[in-house]
Amino acid sequence: MPVDISIVVPCYNEIENISPLVNAIHKILPDTKWEVIFVDDNSPDGTIHRVRELAAKDPHVRGLLRIGRKGLSSAVIEGILSSSAPVVAVMDGDLQHDESCIPAMLHAIEKDGYDVVVASRHVEGGSSSGLSNKWRHILSRQGILLAKALSVPVEDPMSGFFAVRRRWFEKISPSLSGKGFKILLELLFAAPKPIKVKEIPMVFRSRLHGESKLGPEVMFHFIVIIVKKFLKNLFSK
Repeated sequence: MPVDISIVVPCYNEIENISPLVNAIHKILPDTKWEVIFVDDNSPDGTIHRVRELAAKDPHVRGLLRIGRKGLSSAVIEGILSSSAPVVAVMDGDLQHDESCIPAMLHAIEKDGYDVVVASRHVEGGSSSGLSNKWRHILSRQGILLAKALSVPVEDPMSGFFAVRRRWFEKISPSLSGKGFKILLELLFAAPKPIKVKEIPMVFRSRLHGESKLGPEVMFHFIVIIVKKFLKNLFSK
């Protein structure tokens, strides 16, 4: 069936969060045609089996199982490129992203003509209170400072919750490395300028199930992206 928005959810060991997330999306999009695509990196907890159980009953639900490939950024890219809607939202599968942002994101792209809409913790009305520990706060804060030093046009470039126009993304996708965890930052760097981007406030919630995947590896890949961008700017002058 034709859909207005596809919601891509990269996931790994999120079996307990699948049903609550689908139920939450049903409540927030009662009059919108949508699909949710869970991109699972062969989770040992059987996440994909829970997705398939729901998909057998609910035509809104799709599952994409990846074997021998891992990583959030590449999962997002594959999920978006497999979507069927003109607008695609990307969100985590851990229930920390507030799904009530989705209608405003869809409206901003569909009606107001934005290319990218970011659910932001760092604009008025947003909050990062759900970050679980001091380490995650430090990573987020330092990452934002580094990104803004390179003139990234948003207040929350570390956000994992955003929406794009699919055709716009398809043109940029060959330039994306698919490495690391912060796909939004690489997307903003790779996109032709100017980018028509909007931020809407989001309250980042506490995790109920599973474990956070943010750690030193995330920051390492983030720094690699920043260094590459810096060198590119340096040698293009």
